[in-house]
Amino acid sequence: MTDLPLSGRVALVTGGTRGIGLATARALVEWGATVVLTGRDEARAKEAAASVGASGLALDVTDAKAVSSLVRGVAKEHGKLDVVVANAGIMEDALLGMIKEDLVDTTLSTNVAGTLHTVQAAARAMMRKKTGSIVVLASIVGEYGSAGQTVYAASKAAVANIARSAAKELGRSGIRVNAVAPGVIETDLTAGLSEDAKAENSGRTPLGRLGRPEEVANAIRFLVSDEASFITGQVLGIDGGLVL
Repeated sequence: MTDLPLSGRVALVTGGTRGIGLATARALVEWGATVVLTGRDEARAKEAAASVGASGLALDVTDAKAVSSLVRGVAKEHGKLDVVVANAGIMEDALLGMIKEDLVDTTLSTNVAGTLHTVQAAARAMMRKKTGSIVVLASIVGEYGSAGQTVYAASKAAVANIARSAAKELGRSGIRVNAVAPGVIETDLTAGLSEDAKAENSGRTPLGRLGRPEEVANAIRFLVSDEASFITGQVLGIDGGLVL
């Protein structure tokens, strides 16, 4: 029997209890990877992990020491760490005049600092074996902006540039770093959109619909596989042509 493309690989997915993160954990398991997913709540993380054949752990990505400790623990338990998907993030909209300080602090500490902590810890673990693949979750909004999403857009622009800069720094160590930039995807983050807003977004997209978490997960799975072995420092839009 032929091995699956990710057989023998060990993967960590942060923010993996729902939406794109959970779909990514499932996709990696389907290709043979041993997967650990994380979420803020331990019980929820374990429940989500069990549903896709992974392991679940609690993690607050804003806590740099906790991220470092968890990544070291996963690498020690499994003898290595091949894949890290930094998916944990939040989105809260606010018009410029309504942006409050706590919204700025929470968004940047989670989306930017949390991603940076995860990439740092992953790089340290992967450097020992001089190989590995990291994918971070940016957004089309971070590339092109969106009214009412200034803070979120700023955070995701930073995430994209974490990927670009880390790729330049870590390439010599055999570590690839890429980002995916989803458009409007049917997840809990977009569940609050009105039907009119969903119809408007679908109408603006050449493919005429919203994306599905599995479609983002499949792109991530490709990027961490050997099929993408010469791809690094890229920000891949997964938006149905929304920004063409």
